[in-house]
Amino acid sequence: MGKKVRYLVVIPTYNEAESITSLLNRLEKVRHQTEEFDIDILLVDDNSPDGTAQIAENLSLANFQVLHREKKEGLGPAYLAGFTWGLDREYDFLIEMDADNSHQAEELPNLLRASSTADLVIGSRWVPGGSVQNWPWQRVAISKFGTAYAATLLRLPIKDLTSGYRVLSARFLRQIPFREVETHGYGFQIEMAMRAYDLGVVIKEVPITFIERAQGRSKMTSSIVREAFLSVTSWAIRRVFNRR
Repeated sequence: MGKKVRYLVVIPTYNEAESITSLLNRLEKVRHQTEEFDIDILLVDDNSPDGTAQIAENLSLANFQVLHREKKEGLGPAYLAGFTWGLDREYDFLIEMDADNSHQAEELPNLLRASSTADLVIGSRWVPGGSVQNWPWQRVAISKFGTAYAATLLRLPIKDLTSGYRVLSARFLRQIPFREVETHGYGFQIEMAMRAYDLGVVIKEVPITFIERAQGRSKMTSSIVREAFLSVTSWAIRRVFNRR
């Protein structure tokens, strides 16, 4: 019998006290219902003032750890810290997941099954079967435009470049010099997809249902949108010159 594939769910948190208990309980239920997968959980907490990390630790879950960071530095650095922690412990796949219950824990097995033949699995809102609930039309338009803009300029055949529900193989992540990753906000998702495509790894999109958070505040700001827009434009210009 071969070695069991190991998965690590990496969840960045900053002031998610209202939602973290529900999410972790849902993930715990999924772990028990799908014993075909060996799933551990890592919370990457940026010193949340509302005590998110302490609330999570008080649940005393098995196969659960908290990586405490000193300050809030953004989504990208938090994920890279979690990936580094997981790679050092030889996990086979690292999973990105939001802490606000917008990503449905019950859909995780679908992404994990797809990872058996892919190095990057993206939980996609914009492929057939995918959907978004409780978003105003403006937010839908911004998300779709963002992906269309990035996909067109960067020539990426991906329908949902900004989704944060993903499974990434250790083999893929080990090919990326983390110190060279440029983005801190949601542009991080576009950058990682671009790097995966440029490396030629297998990418799959799996439909998901995204449900807007019911508790807490969205971390989306105008500066995060601006960073993503400027980064995509810069990468596109570089790619044109590199081809020449």
